[in-house]
Amino acid sequence: MFIDSHCHINFPGLGEQQDALLAHMADNAVTHALCVSVNLEDFPQVLATAQKYPNVYASVGVHPDHEDTQEPSVAQLVELAAQPKIVAIGETGLDYFRLTGDLEWQRERFRTHIRAARRAGKPLIIHTRASPEDTLRIMAEEGADQVGGVMHCFTESLEVAERAMEMGFYISFSGIVTFKNAVALKHVAQSIGLERMLIETDSPYLAPVPYRGKTNQPAYVKHVAEEIARLRNIDVAEVGAATSANFFRLFKAAA
Repeated sequence: MFIDSHCHINFPGLGEQQDALLAHMADNAVTHALCVSVNLEDFPQVLATAQKYPNVYASVGVHPDHEDTQEPSVAQLVELAAQPKIVAIGETGLDYFRLTGDLEWQRERFRTHIRAARRAGKPLIIHTRASPEDTLRIMAEEGADQVGGVMHCFTESLEVAERAMEMGFYISFSGIVTFKNAVALKHVAQSIGLERMLIETDSPYLAPVPYRGKTNQPAYVKHVAEEIARLRNIDVAEVGAATSANFFRLFKAAA
């Protein structure tokens, strides 16, 4: 069995066909999914999706790419996180790839999320792109190790993974690990312990081989597991069992 630890099945293109997506998940031994929030305006959709399906959970947070959006406060995030089926704070973090200029607002928003996670007692879902040093620095300064979490859609180096794991974080692999040119990421997937690993789709983005370039969906997370199994020369069932156990170990509110 497999769990998609990060998807956006409320997004246009997926939100209209959720019943079919959940049926396809079942057909592919994907037992649960975590629908992740990217802004407060659409959070009600995320929550409604989790409330509708027993095997779907949700998070609350504001993505670092969303500059012109409602800015969350610690108190607001904590209040929203207290609702049933909300298992994490995020996604949050830093992204210096898509945005340039003075990004102090990103760093302050990230700090707000970490403080909210600590107060709520729930783990973080962290997005980091082209910003590993600042991401790790702020995690350390704000005490992210007190709640732990996951480095989602991981694309950084093994060193960054190890430093995050030292703070109690899991490393999540998306369909990118199936891409032929993702040599360095494949090395990370071979090197870290299964006990610190999660798998995800980040649907509707980053569909794995053999669906690369098409709309992604939670059912395809099994292809991520299959690639990790191939890289490590183990049975895919071992990857599924380990990452599923890790999911419930991290997201305790989902148990």
